[in-house]
Amino acid sequence: MTNTTRLFVGSAGLLLLLVVSGIAVAGPLDPGYAKAFSCSACHGFDGASPSDTVPVLAGMQPWYLKKTIQDYASGKRPAAEMEPYAKMVLELGVDDVAAYFGRQKKQPSPVRLDPAAVERGKAAARQCVICHGQDGKGDTAKGIPDLTGQPPGYLQNQILLFKADRRSPGDDVVKAAKAIMKTIPDAMLGDLAAYYSSLR
Repeated sequence: MTNTTRLFVGSAGLLLLLVVSGIAVAGPLDPGYAKAFSCSACHGFDGASPSDTVPVLAGMQPWYLKKTIQDYASGKRPAAEMEPYAKMVLELGVDDVAAYFGRQKKQPSPVRLDPAAVERGKAAARQCVICHGQDGKGDTAKGIPDLTGQPPGYLQNQILLFKADRRSPGDDVVKAAKAIMKTIPDAMLGDLAAYYSSLR
């Protein structure tokens, strides 16, 4: 075997090793993987958020994540920290990103919950079942998202934004939900969030 042949065989072997290693690290060759990778800095690897205030994207219904990205990008759902990233996702391909996270196994928030708060929240959630159902899974046909397993801090913050009409202000679709939330005292919101976070 000549030196040139050895170099060619060695280079081909190295290239094959790099390709295989890349697949092992990156997972399957998924069109959404590279486009969604930048989301991992805040939302956790593959969307499994370890934070109390950042939502879990893994297993999220693609239609809902797509709507969320579009609302952030357009300013319909005001959030200075999310708007530029949402615009980037739209440029990269929101359908691929939403589908990618939708295919990931949902890992409920690892934030520890107070069992007493969960029980109190269950009672407070009676008004919420009208839209989100007994199991908190929502209703895709009506555009109502799944709340289960999300971080309690994130859920509580979103309820507060709804109550203050700072989330999707002026959106008639969520007008009824906002009216219900305004009847729930702020002191009970942590319990309500804990309850929905506890559901699987």
